[in-house]
Amino acid sequence: MGDDEDDVRKIVHLTLKKAGYEVVEAQDGVYAIERIRTGDNPLMVDAIMRDIHMPKVNGTEAIAYFRSQFPSVPIVVLTGQPDLAGATSLLKHGVADDLVKPVEPTNLIAAVGKVAKAHV
Repeated sequence: MGDDEDDVRKIVHLTLKKAGYEVVEAQDGVYAIERIRTGDNPLMVDAIMRDIHMPKVNGTEAIAYFRSQFPSVPIVVLTGQPDLAGATSLLKHGVADDLVKPVEPTNLIAAVGKVAKAHV
């Protein structure tokens, strides 16, 4: 889960953890890329959740990186600045779903569940 807002990361983390998911947080794109490449098997990730507007490596750049390095891992975008044209573009570039902050917990869990189930 990558978002530069601490409160958003905490809420998403707690919501998904309560739903039974293991969550790894990243406060910026560089750290997100570093985190997903660590561990014995980084492809064990079921889904990547990203904010679009992030420092260092923006969401669009990170999504392009994840699509090239981990093409089978679904990406869910979480943004506070909805943009229909941008959302359409993201979907064309392989983003599985997009959610608008503040996201309802049930919508968050449903979106992650849908893409994680499809990834198995």
